[in-house]
Amino acid sequence: MTKQLNTKILPVFLGFFVMGFVDIIGISVNYIKNEFALSDFMSNILPLMLFIWFFILSLPAGILMNKIGRKNTVMLSIIITAIALIIPYFGKSFNFYLFTFAMLGIGNTILQVSLNPLLTNLINQERLSANLTLGQFIKAISSFLGPFLAAFMAKYTNSWSNIFLIYSLVSVVNLLWLVSINIGRENINDKNISFRNLVALIYDKYILLFFIGIIMVVGIDVGLNTTVPKFLMKRFAMPVEEASLGSSLYFAARTLGTFIGSILLARINVRKFFIVTSLLSLLFYSVLLITDNLIFAGILIFFTGISVANIFSIIFSFAIQHKPDKTNEISGLMIMGVSGGAIILPIMGRLTDLYGLIWGMVTLLVCMLYIFLFSIVFVKKG
Repeated sequence: MTKQLNTKILPVFLGFFVMGFVDIIGISVNYIKNEFALSDFMSNILPLMLFIWFFILSLPAGILMNKIGRKNTVMLSIIITAIALIIPYFGKSFNFYLFTFAMLGIGNTILQVSLNPLLTNLINQERLSANLTLGQFIKAISSFLGPFLAAFMAKYTNSWSNIFLIYSLVSVVNLLWLVSINIGRENINDKNISFRNLVALIYDKYILLFFIGIIMVVGIDVGLNTTVPKFLMKRFAMPVEEASLGSSLYFAARTLGTFIGSILLARINVRKFFIVTSLLSLLFYSVLLITDNLIFAGILIFFTGISVANIFSIIFSFAIQHKPDKTNEISGLMIMGVSGGAIILPIMGRLTDLYGLIWGMVTLLVCMLYIFLFSIVFVKKG
């Protein structure tokens, strides 16, 4: 039985790898900005087109998941993702890229809403934090490889965007693997849950804090992914090809952090781990903003990545455990918070255009401060 269960969980974890494709937006912004000579504000419309769908579709995806089941919803999301990733081959204009990232956002929204709950069909609740963190580790590997693959494609195929073809093929493999296995459908108490019922969850003060926390941590993640190369280019006069490796450094740190977290969270107090890592991220990032030493900046980027690596999965698992009978609904609400990428980045872009890059990056410092204060409140809750 255990062997069978482990076999079934493999394509689900591959889904986390597909989920990580969305993080190519970070390096894509820099390539597309240079290709079309865009301003910071205009280039940040690309991630806006992607992450706005987390705000629009997360709750409807939760309702859909109640009707057709978690596995079917995951497969639908992967189909949309595979289609999105071949759009650039029909044209390389800015509008085609906008359409690509909009479709990728739709697919990734539905995937994130449904994949985390699907994992609960295969594991025990007490191991949820550790397994969600393991899923985030796999997602981080995908995110880490993205800038390297884009640089490889740019060098050897003369087009960085050929990475989309690789991603599309992996999505198809994941889809076929999921089709081939049988995962028992979950029991749903109310398959006709309404949009109003979902929104009503926000009146629970802890669900509200979780929701805002997700907005902030995704804003931090996407903001660092997008801004680290710009920071390296501006402060240390690095070319875009070298500065883009700053995103890989961040994702390498996040990958290592999630791997460590998947081990530690199964053995230590999750609440204390939450408060310590949120404090460290705040400290490391604060120093990064003022350093003028390239090596030290790289070290700080790395340790910031490690510190923030597990915060998303911790908040998500706490939210589900707060009301386990509302897993689908809470998943939709929490993934709606991923729209933090669409909320935070335009603010950063506007502040950067008006006052300079560092003032734009201070936005992420405010997000980290909220996460730290929230961790204290939650630990006191006990």
